[in-house]
Amino acid sequence: MTLINSDINTAKTILEANDLVAIPTETVYGLAANASNEEAVKKIFILKKRPEYNPLIVHIGAITDLEKVAFNIPTVAYKLAKAFWPGPLTLLLEKKDIIPDIVTAGSKKVAVRMPNHPLTLELLRQLSFPLAAPSANPFMSISPTKPEHVKSYFDGYLKFILDGGSCINGIESTIIGFKNDKAILYREGSCAVSEIEKITGKLHFVPSVSAQPQAPGMLKKHYAPKTPLVVTSNHRNLLLQNSGKKVGVLTFAKIKENTENEIYKSLTQNESLTEAAASLYATLIELDALGLELIIAEYVPNKGIGKAINDRLRRASFL
Repeated sequence: MTLINSDINTAKTILEANDLVAIPTETVYGLAANASNEEAVKKIFILKKRPEYNPLIVHIGAITDLEKVAFNIPTVAYKLAKAFWPGPLTLLLEKKDIIPDIVTAGSKKVAVRMPNHPLTLELLRQLSFPLAAPSANPFMSISPTKPEHVKSYFDGYLKFILDGGSCINGIESTIIGFKNDKAILYREGSCAVSEIEKITGKLHFVPSVSAQPQAPGMLKKHYAPKTPLVVTSNHRNLLLQNSGKKVGVLTFAKIKENTENEIYKSLTQNESLTEAAASLYATLIELDALGLELIIAEYVPNKGIGKAINDRLRRASFL
């Protein structure tokens, strides 16, 4: 049985033995291993059933640790780190040899971030190595934002979950790379693009792919429930088209009363995009457990973090 508590020493001992621990961050829970040890990192891919062409994010405990894992770091990258770390911003940089190729899927660039969670930051500062940590879920499944989510995925197969409570952001980090010292957006996330662009200027966007991704989280299908999911701007039309089916409706608006065949879940009670982001994955997991025939998700307002929410809904519905 998987143990859940907030004891950093237990997490440290397991990680130093090159085994896996689930760690809390402000975005989602991560499945962590010693990023400098190839055999430890392999265990992540095996447990998640994640293909090795899909790279991982490396987590560090201080900005000064950046030079331990990367080199040729652009000045603008340091400006971004100073502005947003600890926080939900990942930087794609040229990697040092301490990071094995399995972490980066053979790429010469490594994705690095400094998570904003007190337990995980303290853990990182006590370790002599950085942590590779994708989301703590099976490949393609909904990302976990509570320790209970991780346990439901891996109970008995994972020794320890470091309990940091519910993740406050609920959406993965924004990923920024660089070419000729120009910043490039690889993935929308919890760190607002509008705030990033105050430092970088207008960002060029790299589209998602179906095959070999250049950075973590770029696959077109991801974060998906087992229940078929469609995303729309108007759920009413789809409800009519699926009359008679048992359907869940994920909405940004205030919820209606449930009927025998229609289960409504709202992401927010006061039309807050921040609240919607924090509750997205937990609500999808809740709907996915109800034995529905279909989940209909409505787009949220496409501004600020709403863009990242809509990105995750599109990936969850991609066929």
